[in-house]
Amino acid sequence: MAKKTVQKKKDQNTASRFFEFMKRERTRFLLGVCLAFIGAYILLGQISFFTTGAADQSKVVNRYFLDLITQKQQISNWTGVAGAFLAEKLINQWFGIFSMLIPVYFILMGLKLMRVIKISAIRSFLLTVFAMIWGSITSAFLLSPLFGDSHIVWGGAHGQSIENILESALGLPGVLMVILLLLIIFIIITKEASMEFFRKLFRNPLKVNSSKDLIDEDFYYKEEIKEEDTDTAKEKKGFFGFFKKKKEEDNDPDENGEEEEPESIIPPKEKVKPIKPIDDEFEIVVPKDEEYIPPTPRTKEDGEKPSVPVNPNDELEDILPEGEEMEEYDPTKDLSSFQFPTATLLKIYDSTGKGVDMEEQNANKSKIINTLQNYGIEITSIKATVGPTITLYEIVPKAGVRISKIRNLEDDIALSLSALGIRIIAPMPGKGTIGIEVPNKDPQIVSMQSVIASRKFQESAYDLPVALGKTITNEIFMFDLCKMPHLLVAGATGQGKSVGLNAIITSLLYKKHPAEMKMVLVDPKMVEFNIYSRIEKHYLAKLPDAEKAIITDVSKVTQTLNSLTKEMDDRYELLMNAGVRNIKEYNEKFRKRRLNPLKGHRFLPYLVIIIDEFGDLIMTAGKEIEMPIARIAQKARAVGMHMVIATQRPTTNIITGTIKANFPARMAFRVTSQIDSRTILDMSGANQLIGRGDMLFSQGSDLVRIQCAFVDTPEVEGIAQYIGNQQGYASAFELPEFVGEAGEEKIGNIDLNDRDPLFDEAARLIVVHQQGSTSLIQRKFSIGYNRAGRLMDQLEAAGIVGPTQGSKPRDVMIADEYSLEQKLNSFN
Repeated sequence: MAKKTVQKKKDQNTASRFFEFMKRERTRFLLGVCLAFIGAYILLGQISFFTTGAADQSKVVNRYFLDLITQKQQISNWTGVAGAFLAEKLINQWFGIFSMLIPVYFILMGLKLMRVIKISAIRSFLLTVFAMIWGSITSAFLLSPLFGDSHIVWGGAHGQSIENILESALGLPGVLMVILLLLIIFIIITKEASMEFFRKLFRNPLKVNSSKDLIDEDFYYKEEIKEEDTDTAKEKKGFFGFFKKKKEEDNDPDENGEEEEPESIIPPKEKVKPIKPIDDEFEIVVPKDEEYIPPTPRTKEDGEKPSVPVNPNDELEDILPEGEEMEEYDPTKDLSSFQFPTATLLKIYDSTGKGVDMEEQNANKSKIINTLQNYGIEITSIKATVGPTITLYEIVPKAGVRISKIRNLEDDIALSLSALGIRIIAPMPGKGTIGIEVPNKDPQIVSMQSVIASRKFQESAYDLPVALGKTITNEIFMFDLCKMPHLLVAGATGQGKSVGLNAIITSLLYKKHPAEMKMVLVDPKMVEFNIYSRIEKHYLAKLPDAEKAIITDVSKVTQTLNSLTKEMDDRYELLMNAGVRNIKEYNEKFRKRRLNPLKGHRFLPYLVIIIDEFGDLIMTAGKEIEMPIARIAQKARAVGMHMVIATQRPTTNIITGTIKANFPARMAFRVTSQIDSRTILDMSGANQLIGRGDMLFSQGSDLVRIQCAFVDTPEVEGIAQYIGNQQGYASAFELPEFVGEAGEEKIGNIDLNDRDPLFDEAARLIVVHQQGSTSLIQRKFSIGYNRAGRLMDQLEAAGIVGPTQGSKPRDVMIADEYSLEQKLNSFN
């Protein structure tokens, strides 16, 4: 009995090793090459048969293949004895000339195994069989009577037999009707749009003079690039849609060389495909890649829309005759020839061969189980979901195990796995499991091209779509900036923050027309956003007197933010006069020409304000920067103004409570401490990331781990150059001019040109102590109250301290001594 058990295990191991060998990428590629060459050889022999078959027919008919080889017959076929023998069998004795579809099918399947094309094996097989059967009958019916004396049996033995039976039973008209019926059924099954053609044909037979509406695509092996994910779309694919799922139904190999298993074992919320379980306790899930569609250059639809005369004294809705509609206003008309950037401008990174490392997954599984067992924690199951850079291990502990006990083992599990840093999610939201995120030893690059070319992005209907990258489940992560409505980005130096900002800008450039969106770019470092200066006349906004659209001067930042607050107030006034609540309703009403431009109404583009190195601005300008930002963040959502601010120093004096309260959406790249992580996300986690674009995205209580898409500087340059070379507007979008309530050098009766000799020393004292107290100045400088009061008034006029707050000390507007020195130098 024991010997039988041992032998059975050996057989199972042998079979398992064989299947593992067959699943290897190299094995599949070699099989594909062999299959394609076999198909090409058979097809060449069949082509030669048409010219050499008559000479070879007497030598190969009623002969065995081995006899032909041993007798060394003189064969005229280009492919020798084997080609002549196969051509005779396939064409004359099988399905006639339509037998040529057999080698074509072999070639296609070979290319499929080589990953050259993506087609369904079962669907292609059924189409091939149907075409051969129909073609053999049709050839026997039409061609055999015309070329009866040829050496070719046009319909083959199969077609000739079926045609004779049908002709005896139905007659010649009946055979013709059967052939036409099968053809119509075949076309309708494979192409649903053909039904409309047949409707027109049956209604007006004489008006249909072209068949190009009937079959305008190669429905035999065309790779479908546009599928819908709804049940209705699956029905549209017809009968054969049952055999073709979202990517491939017939165990089509994924990017890692593995085959699909039935979807019933996958969590229903994730469109993923699991690899063969390693054992009864462990299941590896490889998330399914997003389906890609090649984006085509998008231009405004052709056709000019006539302008409509405007009555300057009335709203347009008052001058329209009742029941009559005017042509809609087109904001893109000025740049009607504008073309959106194409995905070819973005780099494709080769991920071939970077499949799932089964040894790594098995080793990590064993180490996690052993580490937990060492501390007396037993689990009932473990499953791995493999992402581009992170693998999520979901474990289910036995009843009675405290979650906090597992959470406290974070460092011990990281030590056993020799990992850069792991993160434990206990429990997983919406699941009865505990998640352990472990970095992959061989991470993959998530290219911006793969995100931009994805179906999810291309078919997105968001107002301001932003595609950041991919989640652990390989799904494209997108959000609508209008719904956020503002975004806070933070992370240590070199962790991917600038790349993340470029990904945000790139997403917007690929989806929004210059007439629909403008950007205000603030770059204190002077080098990050300079690359976008080429698109100034297309997408950027600036002050009327500004030389450059990219704002690098701190003084210009304050003016620009104040100008934006005025733009916000002006827009709210337009919305109030138009009787609408938000920019979407306003622009819709303006498009329908229900608002009079002569009364100040205009089309309002979205305004996206992106500020890099926010911490440097706060240190330099303090409250002068924070207050307008807070105003915009609190009110500007309804008028289409949205902010993205980024900092590499996420400390509480930079990201204040006012900022956090108005920026509900947060992007956190890797930071150095748990305190910084809590400052950004209100929870730990960002300090456990692995860097290089690894980030956490938070919106409310939801926290998603994402690998940010990588867009390199040459790619951004190419996009900017592509847009900049096209016709733009005469100048950048001009923001309204902002004039302060008081002069620059005098506030009230305080003249800053006549400062107290102790002014500089008093300012340094206040900033060092961060306390705006008149009594402090009295004590330190041994001066009277009146002089100390005058000094405090001068400090307020200079913007160093805030206004009086009764018995409380004044707020100090300058954060540090370096910023103060810059401020003092500006007065000299």
